[in-house]
Amino acid sequence: MGVVTEVMRGIRLYFHRLVKGLTAITASKAQLGLGHSYSRAKVKFNAHRSDNMIIQSISLLDQLDKDINTFSMRAREWYSYHFPELIRIVPDNITYAKVANFIGDRKTFGSKKLEELTELLQDTSKAEAIMEAARVSMGMDISPIDLINIQLFASRVIALSQYRKELSDYLATKMTNVAPNLTTLIGEQVGARLISHAGSLTNLAKCPASTVQILGAEKALFRALKTRSNTPKYGLIFHSSFIGRAGTKNKGRISRFLANKCSIASRIDCFTEFPTTLFGQKLKDQVEERLIFYDSGSIPRKNTVVMKEVITLLKEQRLLALPQGSSSTGTPGTEKKKKKKKRQREEEEEEVVKEIAEVEEDVTTSIKEKKKKKKRKREEEDEEDLTAAPPVDVESKKKKRKSHS
Repeated sequence: MGVVTEVMRGIRLYFHRLVKGLTAITASKAQLGLGHSYSRAKVKFNAHRSDNMIIQSISLLDQLDKDINTFSMRAREWYSYHFPELIRIVPDNITYAKVANFIGDRKTFGSKKLEELTELLQDTSKAEAIMEAARVSMGMDISPIDLINIQLFASRVIALSQYRKELSDYLATKMTNVAPNLTTLIGEQVGARLISHAGSLTNLAKCPASTVQILGAEKALFRALKTRSNTPKYGLIFHSSFIGRAGTKNKGRISRFLANKCSIASRIDCFTEFPTTLFGQKLKDQVEERLIFYDSGSIPRKNTVVMKEVITLLKEQRLLALPQGSSSTGTPGTEKKKKKKKRQREEEEEEVVKEIAEVEEDVTTSIKEKKKKKKRKREEEDEEDLTAAPPVDVESKKKKRKSHS
């Protein structure tokens, strides 16, 4: 084996001299490229790196919400100079931008465009109301250049709203890949905000439940500590549906319980090797049971019982997913070794049990023999006492009694 390794080492070292047209520089570059491709293929999906994408996407989503709201209000104000009655008929911002972009000049809007407008609004009554309002509108006339700018701005608002939907879908898929249990428990947006505020999924997993509960309410917390007043009950988890469903008296209790389950879910997502949503679903069921307990008083299940159920379900799923003759541990060779080790352990345990039983039997028999020996000794001693005692004269005793009388 030593000769073979030395030969291979020499080939690797002087490979550029053995192959024509290959230099030392190109060989080192090829080795570097091979190493990079091998590491890319072998390195697993790392959730701790993908949480950066979640942080950026949730911050962009919040910024988009603000921008869309501002731009849509600006478009409504701008187009209302020409068609002020449209705001009352179409109150939604995005729908208003679509309708304003479609109508353009209200004077050119007629019955020909009514069918297209009904398709856009999905409501015939609204389309007819818009057509009637356009006929008797009190708005001012508008020049074609101003109308072009309004339509361009409205189309920009529509494009931003469409991009917001795409970004929301991207965030949902990313959260299901990185933190499936946290997403199942509390939703993708609230979970992403928790990860963003903590800095990463690892930092969130390291946080205790009390920190997760008030995460996002730091200003209120320090103000309460400074003034020695009541500390806040919840932070970012207030946006969860569970706290809204709870009563006013139970909001603090359910927020504490929900923060506890969020910390468990984040730790499972951070440190587990096999991502699954079963833990998150069971934790969500526990929160639902706790809400029912606060309302009706029915006792919920314990956490240990629920976790055991999840573990059994995971074992069943893995066994069903595997083909016949294979296992989740690895190759059939390793299976045989493990089976042999199991058999050896069982045999050793059986031998130990037999030895213990034999020892117990020996002890019991020795105790019984000792007891029998003691009984024999007592019987022999009693017999010796009886034989050694002198015979009593009955007649002399009778004479003594008579003399006394």
